Amino acid sequence: MQFGEIIIENLSKSSDYKLNSLLFKTTTDYNDNLQTLLKLVKQTPNKSLIVAPEVCLTGFDYDNFQAVTEFADMAIAEIKKVSQDKIIILTIIEKRGDEVFNFAKIFHNGEVVYERAKARLFRFGGEHEYFSEGESRHVEIVEVAGIKIAVLICFELRFKELWKMCEGADVIATPSWWGVLRSEHFKAFTKTLAIMNQCYVVASDSLNEDCTKMSAIINPQGEVQFNGNKPCLEVTYNKKEIALMRRYMDVGIE
Repeated sequence: MQFGEIIIENLSKSSDYKLNSLLFKTTTDYNDNLQTLLKLVKQTPNKSLIVAPEVCLTGFDYDNFQAVTEFADMAIAEIKKVSQDKIIILTIIEKRGDEVFNFAKIFHNGEVVYERAKARLFRFGGEHEYFSEGESRHVEIVEVAGIKIAVLICFELRFKELWKMCEGADVIATPSWWGVLRSEHFKAFTKTLAIMNQCYVVASDSLNEDCTKMSAIINPQGEVQFNGNKPCLEVTYNKKEIALMRRYMDVGIE
């Protein structure tokens, strides 16, 4: 699969879908992190769209980077198994040839239906020293089970040109590892993204101490529900709410 390849699936209607933002801590035990993710996914009902924190399976474990990249294949295989009738969105660190990328992936019905490499690396945190950067042109909208989905990975939230590329999405997923010192920025960006694009934003950040712990779901009106102490927040997806908002406040979004 090419980095920006899209597989469009319309196997079911988007009605009755649930949106789920996850909030859990990433430990130094990669398999334990995977089991936490799988357990939470299994607890969600069928027809769930689930967003997990950025690199939630391994964290940015640069001291053991070879082990991080070697873990990817097994993790992907296990996530595929629990993706029947569900849409799972997260990022996974993978090696392709001689380069390492932080890939956003969308899993559905046992397949990876979309992937792209992070296009804006957080240089302040040294990501550029370990990862190759993806291409902005691969930030796009993919339709899965009748839901138009876009993904912005953490630091990418700061780039307005990427927001424009998400225009028209029903749901924008933001898997993140966002620094706690900039918590207010994360809150402001995710809420404004929902208001500007008149869509749902499913924001998932890590429970680790250096992160905001502010996983949330924001509706097209800009109303925010935070996970709080819930490892999985569930909100009913309502396509009509998007259409009504875009009709009521017409700013040209199709």
